[in-house]
Amino acid sequence: MSGITSDGSWSNWAGNQRSTPARVERPRNEVDVVALVKAAAADGRRVKVVGAGHSFTAIARTDDVLVTLDDMGAVVGIDHDTGQVRVEAGARLFNLNPQLHAAGLAMPNLGDIAYQSVAGAASTSTHGTGLGFASIAAGVVGMRLVAGDGTVVVLGPHDDPDLLEVARVGLGALGIVTEVTLQCVPAFNLHAVEEVLPADDVLDSFDEMAATTDHIEFFWMPHTDLAMRKRNIRTTDAPPPPRNRRHALRRRWKRFKNKELMENAAFGAFNHIGRVAPSLIPRLNGLVASEGDRAEYLTTSYEVFASPRRVRFYEMEYGVPAEHGIEALHRVMNLVQNLGRPISFPVEYRILGPDQIPLSTSFDRATAYIAVHVFRRTPYEDYFRGVEEIMDDYGGRPHWGKLHFQTSDTLGGRYPQWYRFQAARRRLDPTGRFANDYLDRVLGT
Repeated sequence: MSGITSDGSWSNWAGNQRSTPARVERPRNEVDVVALVKAAAADGRRVKVVGAGHSFTAIARTDDVLVTLDDMGAVVGIDHDTGQVRVEAGARLFNLNPQLHAAGLAMPNLGDIAYQSVAGAASTSTHGTGLGFASIAAGVVGMRLVAGDGTVVVLGPHDDPDLLEVARVGLGALGIVTEVTLQCVPAFNLHAVEEVLPADDVLDSFDEMAATTDHIEFFWMPHTDLAMRKRNIRTTDAPPPPRNRRHALRRRWKRFKNKELMENAAFGAFNHIGRVAPSLIPRLNGLVASEGDRAEYLTTSYEVFASPRRVRFYEMEYGVPAEHGIEALHRVMNLVQNLGRPISFPVEYRILGPDQIPLSTSFDRATAYIAVHVFRRTPYEDYFRGVEEIMDDYGGRPHWGKLHFQTSDTLGGRYPQWYRFQAARRRLDPTGRFANDYLDRVLGT
């Protein structure tokens, strides 16, 4: 899962980032992490941690020491009175979620995949959707990390809370996170309604619906006038029991057909066809979803939030002030229609409440997120640069783990507390032990 091969090379999930580190370290505990950081310092080498490799940027690339925390994924402790759960930093969300559910708990919000490590998801400001909710990092109430000199730093409400606030979204630039404490909530279910509607209707009603719906998002299929809207309502109601075995099988088949056949198998096949015959893409896009298609179901929160993603792609995502989101999306839709070549992947739109984490893409503002994708090994630079130019007009903040072309010079002014992060970086890693080319570009040297 970490993307490290038997010959010691590494590549990310999308296959667009590769490196051959001088050595790979696989610590089993915090003591091992301290030792490897001190050894790297003695050798004058940089250190980078890789999680699940689901970032599209070069944030984890290194030719020096690559660290995988795959052997540090345990649940350390659960406090049922407070709902706080301590987990090792390498824990994968798809393993953690069922364990939390078994303990009667859940993470309050999740993104649409669950492959990432806990620390990786928080460190890159990964998020779900819903105006009344915030990112995964906002649920981090404690942390342990190893700084650039090998010192263990403990952060929490009573242990340097100001630094904790900064380190929640740390980009791997402040140290190696070894443990995270998550504030969880009582387990809940989601009543999901997914329907294909005219795109104009979805866009025109979105802001009003977002104000009254727990979690809402939609996907516009390029070169069509359709969008697939997803609404998720939080509930403690149990899923209705199937009337009989045949009904249970039908329900299971419908979910499998939607999630695996249409969203993965058929969609993947259409993209392969579209690569060979691009002129067919608009017609194929119209086959992915038909107006009036509708699915409704109720199940555990984490099963609704996250879906399997088996078709590999490249992605850019920007957060803009929520009040400008639909306007920015209209401009992206116009860009797609006038790009001069067809786009086979949908454009995704989500919305999220504000937080106070200095490098969070939702810092101090409700945020609309617009994500664009292309099939893996497909040219993307003209498309993504065009989208980025639009987002720049709104002070857009790029997802730290997704493709963009910004630098520290263009980013600093978009984060009012940029200086706090830079101060934390100077304090925890003054020699740049955890830097790499990507971090030098987006944070400065």
